Amino acid sequence: MAYAIISLGGKQYRVQEGERLLVDRVPTEEGKTFHPDVLLLGGEGTFELAPKAQVTVRVVGSALGDKVTIGKYKPKSGYRRKTGFRAKLSRIEIESIGGGARRSAPAKREAPAKAEAPKQEPEAAPTKLPGGYADLTVAQIKEQAAGWSPEEVEAALEYEGAHGNRKGALAALEARKDG
Repeated sequence: MAYAIISLGGKQYRVQEGERLLVDRVPTEEGKTFHPDVLLLGGEGTFELAPKAQVTVRVVGSALGDKVTIGKYKPKSGYRRKTGFRAKLSRIEIESIGGGARRSAPAKREAPAKAEAPKQEPEAAPTKLPGGYADLTVAQIKEQAAGWSPEEVEAALEYEGAHGNRKGALAALEARKDG
């Protein structure tokens, strides 16, 4: 029997296909489906942590929880308070686990093949970029930009646009370019 552990509203639930649950109110409308976070998928003696499979859940209805009464009292002072609330809940039904098709347990667990990441060559810096530009701080760029040629300023602007999140460097280079 396949089961899954899902996370809804900061709580975890162990669910099976066809099961109905009463959970904290979900933002999905009644009659619509959604896919909660799946933490574990298991069954037939095996399990899988952080699976890529989805669990489809349909919102059947909404309800109010039991009334909870809260009373406060301080002796000898006449302080008494009585309040209460009813939790807003949703009724959900688990339609499918693992994308609708029931999973069969693998005969033997195999280690996943290690795929080698393609080696990325560092991008070639523009030819007119000032020497050691990538290691300069924003303050150093502001100081040194006054002595750079227009080609070097253009190359530095292109480099910052492609690589950097340094807004101060972009501002200094644009000011140098315009001035």
